Amino acid sequence: MRSVYFLSDFGLEDPYVGVVKAVLEQRAPGVKVVDLAHALPPQDLRRAAFALFEALPYLPEGAVVLAVVDPGVGTPRRAIAALGRRAYVGPDNGLFTLAWRLDPPRRAFLLQEVPPPLPQGVDPLPGWTPGSHTFHGRDRFAPAAAHLALGLAPEALGPELSPQDLLRLPLALTPGPEGEILTFDRFGNAITTLLQAPLGGWVEVGGRRIPIRRTFGEVPEGEAVAYLGSAGLLEIAVNRGNAREALGLKEGMPVRLLRG
Repeated sequence: MRSVYFLSDFGLEDPYVGVVKAVLEQRAPGVKVVDLAHALPPQDLRRAAFALFEALPYLPEGAVVLAVVDPGVGTPRRAIAALGRRAYVGPDNGLFTLAWRLDPPRRAFLLQEVPPPLPQGVDPLPGWTPGSHTFHGRDRFAPAAAHLALGLAPEALGPELSPQDLLRLPLALTPGPEGEILTFDRFGNAITTLLQAPLGGWVEVGGRRIPIRRTFGEVPEGEAVAYLGSAGLLEIAVNRGNAREALGLKEGMPVRLLRG
């Protein structure tokens, strides 16, 4: 059985994560579920796309990636499964854009033939009908992920789509010299779309020139620094501080590499 790697913006204060995992267990008893992240900023597709990009190189081939950050739930946006070296289940809203840069999908399916889960060991409320317009993580995506984790045929999920027709966010990773701020991590560090960080150079953002070093501690406390982050993208931080707040940075802000 394949493992399921689960990412969402559901948080941990509500039962949503546990309910999705319960449905996975119901449909694929004994399935291993690995939590990638659940406290992502609500409805933030850029942050979620980066989180998947950062995690993907360390997920085994054949894994099922279940990702639910879905501000358009219940609208005509499509529910899909896509197959590359791994399987991807979630909304067709650009969430997988950066992951697919590393592992492009070769096949894709619309989730139309996936029956929603039924209550277990309790009587439904009067008038209850299976499925929800606002919790596709439980009713569509978890059953589809369990189906793929069991190694069953993806054709049973619904009609096949062209992978080229799947939605991508307008994000381009580039060696430079120009790029933009992609997103921020929980420390307030800015992750950019730049694929290099030449030591001894500078990055310009918001009218500031920030030195490029190997790590935070190579500048004094409270000073800004740029470096190559763990995902292979240039990041901007403040040593022992929050770059987003201290420097007034925003998503989409342009950045530019400057040589030393």
